[in-house]
Amino acid sequence: MRRRASLVLLAFAVCLAAMAPTLRWYVFPRAVRIPPNQYQVTVLEAKPATLLNYSTLKAEQVEKLTIIQTLKGNVEESKRIERHAGRDVVVWDSLSYVAGPDGKMVSQIPERYIFDAHSQDPVHATGESVDGDPVRREGIEFKWPFLTEKRDYQYFDAQARTSAPIHYKGTRTFRGMEVYYFEQTIPWTKVPMPKSMPVKGITAEFLARTGITRWYTTKRMFWVEPVTGAPVNGEEIHKEELRDARTLMGQDTVTAFAGHVKMREDYLRSTEELVKSNRALVLLVTSYLPRTFVVLSLALLALALWLEARGRRADPVPPALTPPS
Repeated sequence: MRRRASLVLLAFAVCLAAMAPTLRWYVFPRAVRIPPNQYQVTVLEAKPATLLNYSTLKAEQVEKLTIIQTLKGNVEESKRIERHAGRDVVVWDSLSYVAGPDGKMVSQIPERYIFDAHSQDPVHATGESVDGDPVRREGIEFKWPFLTEKRDYQYFDAQARTSAPIHYKGTRTFRGMEVYYFEQTIPWTKVPMPKSMPVKGITAEFLARTGITRWYTTKRMFWVEPVTGAPVNGEEIHKEELRDARTLMGQDTVTAFAGHVKMREDYLRSTEELVKSNRALVLLVTSYLPRTFVVLSLALLALALWLEARGRRADPVPPALTPPS
């Protein structure tokens, strides 16, 4: 009876030992992914900020500028692209809405971001765009991959429509969480005018006819929770200028916007709570369950061997045979 029990325990030990790597290397890439219907709003503020007053065509310091960033999963487009891509795809329709101190629109830039639901690698398909212009992203945007590594990544810059390295700058502690800090600096770069302008009659086409060009530079900073790959904080030291503007504005260069953009406190708290809950789910599949299965398999193996050894000691020794006389 002991030997039968030891065989059963051995079978369970082998099963658990096999399940540990299966969870990490087979289940994790297939089960842990971004849901296609995700909806998220983040509010950022620059306090104070320098902003172009389009009525006076002068740069003025204002108390606050607000950026409302919305990410909305487009399930129908995800399904359509998945039929051709052969993998789980997420389509995010994003809108960055910039409001002045009076709440009125300064600019709004829509994006469509298409990416692999697990790896966050870009998926190139019809509709991939920034402000209505087709783009072909390389690298990540908005989110890092699950199990983020301590290395540089290519990060897509929506203003410049190009990708550039975002550098890993070390491990830090943010609100009690261990995070990876990343930093990217975009040098002064000529970028397109937003298609939505705050003053009726002043359009991107009108400004282009006057010879005015738009330039921008930013220092982009992210604090990323490495298990989920989700930023728990993001900031930018951002500056935009209108150049070659003497014909319309009386001077060659006018600041259109300058400020240190930070996440608002209430959104920092909600992001932290969301990341912590998702972190526990990812760790369950990648760490907690595999390690538990390994420990249990070793314990069952030890118990099986102990029962087998005990059973053999308990077996009666057969009497020696006496040779015939």
